[in-house]
Amino acid sequence: MEIVEEYMSRVHDADLYPDHYVIHQKQGNQLTIECEQSGKYYDAINFGSNDILGLSQNEAVKRAAIEAIETYGTTNSSCATLCGRIDVHRQLEQEISRFKGLPHTYLFLNAWMALQAVMDGFCHLAIPVPDFRNTRETLILTDIQNHGCITSAVVNADSRSGKLLTQSPKVRVKAYRHINMDNLKQKLERFARPEDRIVVVSDAVFSMDGDIVPLPQMLDVLERYPGCVLILDEAHSSGALGATGRGIYEHFGLSPQDVKDRGIEPIIMTTFSKFAASAGAAISSYSKAFIELLDACPTSIGTISPPPSTTAAALEAVRQLQQQPDLPRKLRENTAFLRRLLRDQGFEALGETNVVPIILPDGMAPKQFAKYLLETMDIWVSPVWFIAKPRLRVVVNVSHSQEDLCNLVDAMVNTREAFSDVFKSAC
Repeated sequence: MEIVEEYMSRVHDADLYPDHYVIHQKQGNQLTIECEQSGKYYDAINFGSNDILGLSQNEAVKRAAIEAIETYGTTNSSCATLCGRIDVHRQLEQEISRFKGLPHTYLFLNAWMALQAVMDGFCHLAIPVPDFRNTRETLILTDIQNHGCITSAVVNADSRSGKLLTQSPKVRVKAYRHINMDNLKQKLERFARPEDRIVVVSDAVFSMDGDIVPLPQMLDVLERYPGCVLILDEAHSSGALGATGRGIYEHFGLSPQDVKDRGIEPIIMTTFSKFAASAGAAISSYSKAFIELLDACPTSIGTISPPPSTTAAALEAVRQLQQQPDLPRKLRENTAFLRRLLRDQGFEALGETNVVPIILPDGMAPKQFAKYLLETMDIWVSPVWFIAKPRLRVVVNVSHSQEDLCNLVDAMVNTREAFSDVFKSAC
């Protein structure tokens, strides 16, 4: 532990460790939070929540979670393979299949496990079968800025859930430049072999840059490789993109069937922690055989299935979205309004979605900037200071009023001026 102790001491000395906050009360975007380090309490407007459609406090969603606990208890206590699914699991799988336009769906406790199961299943064919042997290698292409759950899964793809003992053919992983379809094309031309099983995996909306994968151009590249698999992580696109919030395909006027018709196998990962006011993830595919394979993967067998309450909450949230088709429109309006305000005040906002990364002027540290916003302006945003371009990360939701958004930008302007005065004094 000596190295850990020394390292963490340096982290704290350099003010790199994040402040910890405890939420004591939340109503819409208004919350009361405690800073654990200082012990101070603040009543603030929340601009960091991923509850983009505001459904976590929807009465029908809360009631569904409570009723599921009363019906099934707090947990299923094991995995579906060993202890069976509860009916609400099956209902959510069927609802997601309808919502995403893919007939077969399987649930997971979280996105990390879902994607690891996909890699285990596809690359290593989880169940050993006598007299069956796969001899074809797998080539995986991944966007350099994909989310950590994708990166973790593909890094481990050459083993079976991290176990080096496997008889599977080699798995090769190549990264391509961020949303650069010319570079993806070049990587495929360079590394793809005639017998390879090809997988391309990408976020639909990128969680730190707020930009969108150029799906039509990606399909133009991939159709040259019939039978290739396209995996899209829709964590930040479900509920946000498309006229009815169905995600990346609807955003571009496409459907998974359009993709399959071009010889590409679409797989979608849906997560429930953003648009569906809950937790967990689902993998959807045209292939029933592939979904059956996921059921036997180590990451499915080795953990519990999603709890009844979170499953029922996600199910009701998806239904609420379909009953309230104005929610995605309201989200887009709020997003456009905030981005326009930021631009008018000279702030650099990356991307184009409701995930709004804001690059601060040189010398303004995001952590200190966000702390000032909270302590003096009652505004809570997420600072990100440990990646290449430090930033504030604002997430717009449907519950934000235009007054809230104006208050945010006014507070940011005032904070920028206060920091500029400090710089001037230092000079």
